[in-house]
Amino acid sequence: MAAFDTTRPSVGLSAGRIPSVFLSAFAAIAAWNDARITRNALTKLSERELTDIGLTYGDIDEVARLSRR
Repeated sequence: MAAFDTTRPSVGLSAGRIPSVFLSAFAAIAAWNDARITRNALTKLSERELTDIGLTYGDIDEVARLSRR
């Protein structure tokens, strides 16, 4: 004989995941936008300004990628 737990609604499991999907998507978009803003700001700097802060043009993508975390 099978026993079922009727105290927990089965719909609650999937309904609880829907907001987390939207929050995850929003967080991913926000992180992407932060990286984009960082990349754009750094590419506007001159080579001398980048050197002053210890970066080169080759470091920009890495710094932008790390800002997403």
